Amino acid sequence: MIDTETVAPERAVNPWPRRVRAAIAGIIAALVALGVAELIAGLIGPNSSPVVVVGGAVIDVTPRPVKDFAITTFGESDKIALVIGTLALIVVFALAIGLLSLRDRRIGVAGIALFGALGAFAAFTRPTGDILDTLPSILGAVVGAGALLLMIAALTQPAVEAADSDRSVEARRSNQSTGLLDNLRQNLARRDRKSTSMDRRGFFIASGVAAGVAAITGSAGTLIQRRFDISNARAALDIQTPADAAAAVPAGADLAAEVPGLTPLFTDNADFYRVDINITVPQVSPTDWSLRIHGRVRNELTFSLADLMSRDDIIERDITITCVSNTVGGDLAGSARWIGVPLRNLLDEAGVEDGADQVLTTAVDGFTIGTPTEDCLRTENAMLAFAMNGEPLPAEHGFPVRMLVPGLYGYVSATKWIVDMELTTFDAVDPYWVQREWDVTAPIKISARIDTPASVGVKAGDLVIAGVAWAQTRGIDRVEVRIDRGDWQEAELAAETNVQMWRHWRLPWRAETGQHTLTVRATDQNGELQTEERAEPFPNGAAGWHTLQVFIQ
Repeated sequence: MIDTETVAPERAVNPWPRRVRAAIAGIIAALVALGVAELIAGLIGPNSSPVVVVGGAVIDVTPRPVKDFAITTFGESDKIALVIGTLALIVVFALAIGLLSLRDRRIGVAGIALFGALGAFAAFTRPTGDILDTLPSILGAVVGAGALLLMIAALTQPAVEAADSDRSVEARRSNQSTGLLDNLRQNLARRDRKSTSMDRRGFFIASGVAAGVAAITGSAGTLIQRRFDISNARAALDIQTPADAAAAVPAGADLAAEVPGLTPLFTDNADFYRVDINITVPQVSPTDWSLRIHGRVRNELTFSLADLMSRDDIIERDITITCVSNTVGGDLAGSARWIGVPLRNLLDEAGVEDGADQVLTTAVDGFTIGTPTEDCLRTENAMLAFAMNGEPLPAEHGFPVRMLVPGLYGYVSATKWIVDMELTTFDAVDPYWVQREWDVTAPIKISARIDTPASVGVKAGDLVIAGVAWAQTRGIDRVEVRIDRGDWQEAELAAETNVQMWRHWRLPWRAETGQHTLTVRATDQNGELQTEERAEPFPNGAAGWHTLQVFIQ
């Protein structure tokens, strides 16, 4: 009799090492596909990268509540969170492909092909996509599938050989003596160990080569894509203060130096909020840029950046802008000194026809914004801006040119990377966010925010409650603060820069130990009191009084 209890463990093959390697093979194959795709995207353009085009497509189809959650939760890091989430899904998908490839290599090839097809479809269906943009996804998938086949081959072939040997031994066992079987068992064990060693060696060679290809192509693609960077061209532009410069900031308008923790009157470019639908920042060459004004106009016009910067009607103005996604007390607002060309002058030159109630503007990435024509023509200081705080627009804020219409939330007025302006009607075209059920127009609501003191870590004693308030185009007339359930106290307002800029305010407070509730509200210069009724950002901006819980030690 043969002791099967002894033989079986010696001959049993543990499937998990092979499965783990198969999962790793799937992930490496996906990295190869992405690396090759990045290399091809470096030759075609960064916006053809699968991560970029798929991420953009995900943004477009994501339900509004999910988008609101992402902006509220991650703020300006929402794009980073999306990229990380997309890469995590790719890793899971690639892992599954690797495991399934052990059963049938065709499944793995089909999975990689699906990966490439999704990327190609997303690239082709982007607003500015064309057939050339599909190449990174397609070629990346082809090379990735080849890498997967090589690695899986290194895993499956030795396993087949070992299985054949097992079947041979079983046949011999039924016809041989116990002594001969013992000898065969020893030979088989040695052969299994040799096969397993060859399995590991072949896999490590194949996976190492594939990983090297992924690293080299990905790095090369990143380096090549730097040729699209416009930093040097931007830095070469000379921004001169125009004849129609902004008025000097009045004494007493900026309290930030006196009140620690208070938001500066002017927001540094590096700190200015950014909210848009782009995974990567568009890189638009200033020499290639142009703006077309057309549609329901008497004179179709085209302007280069040099045309705009050489005009004699350039203005410089201090303006606060805010995002409609800003929550009560949120920081998606900022103030800057902008330089640009008055929008109404350009529209007057084009000659707007009667009935054209919408100015539909399009960014270089195909994103659209619709602005009431009346606001573009009548709002003081509405402009096409090309400079921000004394320097050319940063790339992330719309370089080389963006639109600004004070008094309206950005999603209906502040087109970045603008390249097209069509005079049309709201009945004819729904812009990007209106298609997603946001209101057609959205005037900025009265807002007041508490910046200081901090919620925790503050010691009892003489403190200052301070913050900013804004009511664009109407100006702030009064700010009031309530401490706990006490009476409203009027805060000291800083000097007004202009009605389109926010105002600093402050209120001295002798704080006692314990928990306190601070509430602020503002009144505009038309006598309208900020509403207490809370409203979420959707569909036309948040509303309500900002309340802050403070724990005094």
